[in-house]
Amino acid sequence: MRAIFLVDNGSLRAQATLNLRRVAASLSGLVGETVQAASLLHSNKIPADEVGGIPATTLGPAAERCAEQGATEIIVLPFFFGPSKALTGYLPERMATLQERFPHVKVRVAQPLVDEFGDNDLRLAHLLADNVRDKLRPGTKPHVALVDHGSPIPEVTAVRNRLAGQLSVLLADDVACVAAASMERREGDEYRFNEPLLENLLALPEFKIGSVILAMLFLSPGRHAGEGGDIAEICAAAEQQYPGLSVTTTKLVGEHQGIVDILHSRLRQALDDERFLLDIPAIA
Repeated sequence: MRAIFLVDNGSLRAQATLNLRRVAASLSGLVGETVQAASLLHSNKIPADEVGGIPATTLGPAAERCAEQGATEIIVLPFFFGPSKALTGYLPERMATLQERFPHVKVRVAQPLVDEFGDNDLRLAHLLADNVRDKLRPGTKPHVALVDHGSPIPEVTAVRNRLAGQLSVLLADDVACVAAASMERREGDEYRFNEPLLENLLALPEFKIGSVILAMLFLSPGRHAGEGGDIAEICAAAEQQYPGLSVTTTKLVGEHQGIVDILHSRLRQALDDERFLLDIPAIA
């Protein structure tokens, strides 16, 4: 018996849990078995009445409940763009705690949305291009900024940069250019790979006058990408400082229905023993 979880990092915003559940429900229909929505952290603190009366759950307790009910295999499908430390560090530690109680349970973690060493999959770039084209106005050639949260590890920023290059090719002459940026970064030269920050990109001469479309490399609404969040505040401050600047924000990647197809592929690869990020065998 196995249990499948679609897992994000977690948020205190109800909209993030509701979006994760929506995607998990769509996946369940494609796979033909239940895909449960769970977060690594945080979401269990959301009041139940904000998420349809059904309490949000984190992966650790949810996986343990499944093990108590007889599951011997846990499949984790990351709702992540790249191999963040949450997947390669925290998740194995949490699953080790699970195996202390249930040593017969094995855990497999599928590849994230972008598999850097897999096939040259352009589907995510096409989703981003769809979202940008939805915001294009006839007769204009805006600058495009592909913005992510920012990461403490270069492998995740490499995913952003790879997508920016793909997006530039797909949009071609429809836009003036495509540039990558991060919402924030940690202090120190060792984290300079996140540059440019969005606020600095919007201050460049090429960007601060005219139309800019912000291609949102975020999966679910939250305190960063949600209404009135950090991204919105950065853009509002830039527009106030540079009166000639007009920023339009796209939908989030995780709100595009095509994201389900990519997740389905990653899940099938893990289930069929083709490709996966981590394999944690049973202890006993």
